Amino acid sequence: MALQFHKPILYLITPGASKPSTTSKSPEFKSILTQVSAAVAAGIDLIQIREKNLSPRVLFELCEQAVRLTSGTSTRLLVNDRSDIAAGAGADGAHLTTQSIDAGAIRKTFGAELLIGASTHSFDEAVAARDGGADFIVFGPIFETSSKQEYGAPLGLETLSAVTSVFRSFPVLALGGITTTNAQDCLSAGASGIAGISLFSDHTELAVIAGLIKRMELIKS
Repeated sequence: MALQFHKPILYLITPGASKPSTTSKSPEFKSILTQVSAAVAAGIDLIQIREKNLSPRVLFELCEQAVRLTSGTSTRLLVNDRSDIAAGAGADGAHLTTQSIDAGAIRKTFGAELLIGASTHSFDEAVAARDGGADFIVFGPIFETSSKQEYGAPLGLETLSAVTSVFRSFPVLALGGITTTNAQDCLSAGASGIAGISLFSDHTELAVIAGLIKRMELIKS
């Protein structure tokens, strides 16, 4: 399923604050749904449910409820790693990590309609994800960020530009330490959009932040 959004594509990733003990009655469960609802209202293009600590049953419940919020809107919902839960809950797609089953196998199993995103942290990983059947990639970390220290030093704008210049029309979303101050630099380096966790974490500010970044593409043009 090819992405059909106007640039810049905005990709909200949930913070992963849920726990193995989280249930549908827990505050963090409800907080995620509040964030999803606000993202839909703000015109965020993509949402990734990235709650790795949830039990499969609770993750399925969360995704089902999130699907109800995104259904009939322009926002597309993806589930981190669990393509089976994404398909079963009626989500639009799955987001694969570098430890996930490869995109080609997911595509063969779930078909052409499943939207597939992939996290990449090097040029080789980016090429493998694109050639393997992903519809878009998230590339990073671009800047310093505590949540991505395990992936080493920031890749930087020059590396981002090198990837986007080769990928051309294939969507590359920048991730990692991105703020409303440096997002313009990522777009100028050729990124098709911006992905973020902390950038989109305050649901009360989502509409403002989305508007700011959308206007950056107009300025760039």
